Amino acid sequence: MNGSYKPPIRWGMVGGGEGAFIGGVHRIAARLDGEYNLIAGAFSSDAERSKRSAATLGISSDRSYADYKDMALAEAARSDGVEVVSIVTPNHMHLPVARAFLQAGIHVICDKPLATSAQEARDFLAEQAQANALFILTHNYTGTPMVRQARQMVAEGAIGTLRHVQVEYAQDWLTEPTDESNKQAAWRADPSKSGAAGSMGDIGTHAYQLACFITGQRATQVAADLTAFVPGRKVDDNAAVLMRYENGAKGMLWASQVAPGNENALSIRVYGDKGGLEWHQENPNRLWFTPFGKPKQLRTRGGAGANEAANAVTRIPGGHPEGYLEAFATIYTSAASAIRAHKSGLEPAPDLLLTTLEDGVHGMSFVDAVLRSSAGNAVWEAI
Repeated sequence: MNGSYKPPIRWGMVGGGEGAFIGGVHRIAARLDGEYNLIAGAFSSDAERSKRSAATLGISSDRSYADYKDMALAEAARSDGVEVVSIVTPNHMHLPVARAFLQAGIHVICDKPLATSAQEARDFLAEQAQANALFILTHNYTGTPMVRQARQMVAEGAIGTLRHVQVEYAQDWLTEPTDESNKQAAWRADPSKSGAAGSMGDIGTHAYQLACFITGQRATQVAADLTAFVPGRKVDDNAAVLMRYENGAKGMLWASQVAPGNENALSIRVYGDKGGLEWHQENPNRLWFTPFGKPKQLRTRGGAGANEAANAVTRIPGGHPEGYLEAFATIYTSAASAIRAHKSGLEPAPDLLLTTLEDGVHGMSFVDAVLRSSAGNAVWEAI
């Protein structure tokens, strides 16, 4: 995917220190194609913990920060400062950190969701209209080759006119009351850190964005029923959403973190008047295509029938599994291309298929409509 050698991009990180899960994922993804060199970070608001994390990662102590604002100012002032920063904090810190770095002229790669509320996201979009730096959201599943395959097939009319989208993301790890010693669970169950949406904000956003990415359509109205099944839980742990799409298609979304037997069961089925597509994240190298009235066809990553979109982000021959980390790496490698284009005064190529700030705002508007609908006893709400 890399082509000719280019010097690695100078890269920093906010969050993702000791005890964090997603920070390690971002570091593996960024380094997989050799596009980045991690040289600075504010890995924790605790100075000593941040220094320990930096030392573990081979980063010098003078590039370890306890405050992200100090990091933004100091790195912007250096001739060898970071060119881009990844934000891998709990949700409530995404926009404050992004604001500090964008104002310093440093590009931002931010974990999803964009914000904790739709209004916050819209205000941020207006505020950043004149920013001279890129903002990229890591909806990583869009980097999966067979998701790219499905997107191209829909665009080329393989399933005909879109009629129905069925998407779900089911987990079981929050089936019991939250263990406060589990840092990853604790902040997700705290609305002051996660936002008002629980499972909807954490994994429902992934499901909805995947549906938009593959179909090229956005929902315009939703009717939703959110539930907190675990007693005392302050955010939803199960969400059921009906959707009406802009072209007249209909859809259903189920997001749950209290579904025993499910680990990371993200899946999507898309139907048109000429056929259907089916993809499962836990078996990501396979895409099922069923033309109406004909036998089901299996398309595999790297195999016969893989199209240009899939092959463009395929790293190894068919039969060798690629998955979560490689999909994340595709986002990072595409971001590197966008950053280099920006440095040359060019717009990022549209075929990079990066999730933008505007996409993130739409995602938060979707969540907001879901919350309003559920509060109104599942009435239809416009996005």
